[in-house]
Amino acid sequence: MEIPHSNETPGRPKSYLRLWHTIQRMDISSSLVKSTAVAALGGLLFGFDTAVIAGATSQLSSAFSLGPTELGITVSSALIGTIFGAMLAGIPGDRLGRRDSLRLMAVLYIVSALGCAFAWNWPAWILFRFIGGLGIGGSSVLGPMYIAEIAPAKWRGRLVGFFQLNIVAGILLAYFSNYVIGLEGLGAAEWRWKLGVSAVPAVLFFLMLFTIPRSPRWLVKKGRVPEARAVLQQIGERDVETALQDIVGSIDALHGHAQEPLFHAKFRLPIFLAVTIGMFNQLSGINAILYYLNDIFAAAGFSKVSGDLQAVAIGFTNLIFTMIAMTVIDRLGRKKLLLTGAIGCAACLGGVAAILASGAHANLLVWLFVGFIAFFAFSQGAVIWVYLGEVFPTSVRASGQSLGSFTHWVMNAAISFAFPVIVANYSKAAPFVFFAVMTAVQFVVVLAFYPETKGVSLEDLQKKLVAG
Repeated sequence: MEIPHSNETPGRPKSYLRLWHTIQRMDISSSLVKSTAVAALGGLLFGFDTAVIAGATSQLSSAFSLGPTELGITVSSALIGTIFGAMLAGIPGDRLGRRDSLRLMAVLYIVSALGCAFAWNWPAWILFRFIGGLGIGGSSVLGPMYIAEIAPAKWRGRLVGFFQLNIVAGILLAYFSNYVIGLEGLGAAEWRWKLGVSAVPAVLFFLMLFTIPRSPRWLVKKGRVPEARAVLQQIGERDVETALQDIVGSIDALHGHAQEPLFHAKFRLPIFLAVTIGMFNQLSGINAILYYLNDIFAAAGFSKVSGDLQAVAIGFTNLIFTMIAMTVIDRLGRKKLLLTGAIGCAACLGGVAAILASGAHANLLVWLFVGFIAFFAFSQGAVIWVYLGEVFPTSVRASGQSLGSFTHWVMNAAISFAFPVIVANYSKAAPFVFFAVMTAVQFVVVLAFYPETKGVSLEDLQKKLVAG
């Protein structure tokens, strides 16, 4: 692929800005900041829509007369949508582009929020939650992919990490929203307000997506090199022509195909990394805990209001430790964070299992959950979307990231469905024993097989991870 000649010189970044208080004097253009922030709004909706269900499970059970199996279906209905959303997101992501596909996800968020708020029966509610799941799954692929493709290598961990920061901010916002709405005394209509309020940020997300550029790597992949050059200049790339040459060269090295088959032997390591990180993220039990948090506290003897406040505290911990992880992810690297988190999560989950099995020291339960959330946010939570956006080359990044996200959501749906059934038929402690063992297994796998990706350009990672 030839690069059209250009006499333009790359512009200096417009100013020194602070994207977050954790990033000190990063030389970064305002356009890059804005593009990252807008794409990451999909993460805010992702977190809000997945966690908001925690404050509505008991009311939905009463409204629709749900047993443990039906409750599992209710909670996992959105997650079934995320499976299909993640699996299919690569199609519009490659054809329409990452940015334009995110607009479709915003529309799905809006339809789901309003549909759930006005649902007339349980099947209708399930349908609209499924539609929301399509948006969640799609944005979990497209948002990090877009940010990874516009970010300079030395900041990529922190910038893609901003998507995860927005996820946990959305979770905290959902818990806080549930608490505030719960104080309003809305009675039987309370769950409608809890689920419908997310339509407001979804509309904002849709409108803001009209103000950011396309991914330069997607533009090169489509042969639109002059447009890619303009975007690189806009986002403050220091050496536009060198960056452009690297992108073009990486695509030419893979025979210039716009769409390569993902399941090829040369991609075996990226596929292994994507599938395992998606699996272990959910085998830790993180989302089952977030979705059923109020029910877990109720089973341990906490009141409804007290349980809501405990959920806010846990959501706040999630946010704080995600921010801490973002300050060190490009310095310590992805692998060290994963290893540290696996040890801490296993210890905390083992403690939760012991308390639920014995029925003693219930007052320590919230602290063990806070510890678990802190270790998870510092490791898996901060790393997964960064890693998925890094390990695949441009030619298969959309389909590869879809595979990793698909694995994540399949495990999420299965565990979230099984959680109340296992608790009802076995014991409250049984799921947490399983989660603790899985995080220990994760430590061994990461230690043995995961490469470090910090500070390496996407094109150099392609040379390192793609066989042959």
